Amino acid sequence: MSGLSFILAGMLAAATPFLLAALGELVVERAGVLNLGLEGIMALGAVVAFIVVYHGGGHVAAFGVAAVAGILLSLVFGWLALGLRANQVAVGLAVGILGQGLSSLIGNSYESLTITGLPKLAVPVLSDLPVVGGLFAQDAVVWLSLLGTAALWAMFRYSRLGLILRAVGENPQAARAIGYRVVALRLGAVVFGGAMAGLAGAYAATVYTPLWADGMIAGRGWIALALVVFGTWMTGRIFFGALLFGAVSLASLVAQTENWAVPSQLLSALPYIVTIVVLGIITSNKRLLKINGVASLGEPFGP
Repeated sequence: MSGLSFILAGMLAAATPFLLAALGELVVERAGVLNLGLEGIMALGAVVAFIVVYHGGGHVAAFGVAAVAGILLSLVFGWLALGLRANQVAVGLAVGILGQGLSSLIGNSYESLTITGLPKLAVPVLSDLPVVGGLFAQDAVVWLSLLGTAALWAMFRYSRLGLILRAVGENPQAARAIGYRVVALRLGAVVFGGAMAGLAGAYAATVYTPLWADGMIAGRGWIALALVVFGTWMTGRIFFGALLFGAVSLASLVAQTENWAVPSQLLSALPYIVTIVVLGIITSNKRLLKINGVASLGEPFGP
């Protein structure tokens, strides 16, 4: 398999943990809340999902448990940030640290153990095409994440719920004045974001790299947060951003296997370097951020 074929075949799978977490955070931020705890929520979801599969529970049960774990940890964030109106940045960081600590504690006895991932589901004919055929042979979670991306895009573009969430994020006082329960809607968005982050961690530990190792999330939660800004809070752009980061992470592996004259440490850092560069470019465009940004993002709301 050529380097290009390898990247194309694995790009969607590599992008899926970023995509799931970023789509959940998109809903959270569209509602006006900033949750910086994705890294810890993903780590907790990863370890509980791995344990379920390791003990024979199956992948469906594992993803369900991971989603519940993500919801529970996000409820801690919601109680502090929305119920007590604590600083969202500080609370998010604390919840992230809590999740990472819990994952290390729970997963200590499972360190370096492996499980079996999911089989690939190939699209007939298309999966046999040269070079690009690998794009059409993916596991079930990848296919479902593509459907979920389309559904989320349609929700924000066409549904009443999408309009309400955007209104809550843009002007919560006006939303409350016309009868919407702003805190309840924001809490619902936070719960959804937590579930998606848990699913992202579960995919990373039980499908993409079916093993448990402390620290295996390796900054994916932070990249997912950056993707929301990279995509300027738009579903389609976030999807293509996730593909970009998935491709970059695989490109670094290709470069190492083909013995490019580049230090391996630099290649491993490539996804994070790209994140910094892209964020610098995006945030320098104030007009773009103003048009697509969320006016009340991170601001506490209450009586």
